[in-house]
Amino acid sequence: MAAPRSPAHIRLMGFDVDGVLTDGSLYFTSQGEEIKVFSSQDGHGLKMLQSAGIEVVIISGRSSPALQLRAADLGIAELHMGVDDKRACLDALLARRGLMREQAGYMGDDLVDLPILRACGFSATPADGHGFVRRHVDYVARHGGGRGAVREVCEHILASQGRLDAMLAAYLS
Repeated sequence: MAAPRSPAHIRLMGFDVDGVLTDGSLYFTSQGEEIKVFSSQDGHGLKMLQSAGIEVVIISGRSSPALQLRAADLGIAELHMGVDDKRACLDALLARRGLMREQAGYMGDDLVDLPILRACGFSATPADGHGFVRRHVDYVARHGGGRGAVREVCEHILASQGRLDAMLAAYLS
């Protein structure tokens, strides 16, 4: 693999859900309703990206009412569920915004995410992402999916853009 690319130029960051925003476990009630568990710290990281002017999008292969609620709670307008071709979805988003692939990043954890991960200007995976995926991304988080990996990547992006220190300092005043 080539040298890791910096997220210093990222203007749009996409995230997978199962295994990234969650730990990848699938929970179902006895009525068949799917339950997802999200990290509040990851959610705050997404809000930090948004406040820095980086658009956050979710592109997931699965659909879930719980995900719809979480995205709405975080103010994420671009939620794409049930997507078979994530790279094509990203390309359509970028075209509507006049952005290039190099200005986009994506965080995924499994083999099906590799086409979009390889198409972006920055790619990341949680510590527990598939081993083959870990070998083909720019950044491997120290934390697992649903357990702080997203927050870590958000802060890495903000640090690379020189914005993190000022954002953290604001909490001290």
